[in-house]
Amino acid sequence: MSATTTITVTGMTCGHCASSVREEIGRIPQVTGVNVDVASGRVEIDSSAEVDRAVIAAAVNEAGYQLAD
Repeated sequence: MSATTTITVTGMTCGHCASSVREEIGRIPQVTGVNVDVASGRVEIDSSAEVDRAVIAAAVNEAGYQLAD
């Protein structure tokens, strides 16, 4: 079973920001793909199983950003 989760990340302003977020989320074991749109802050996460939001938030924080409420 695969899942797609869409989140919004605040504070990204450039391609390097997007790359940092993509890299950290991509380290989550179940994640199979990450698509980041800097302009809107939207991040689509494809995974082999549902990923806990707290795990995603921790990865985003590690990259230096935060999830929007």
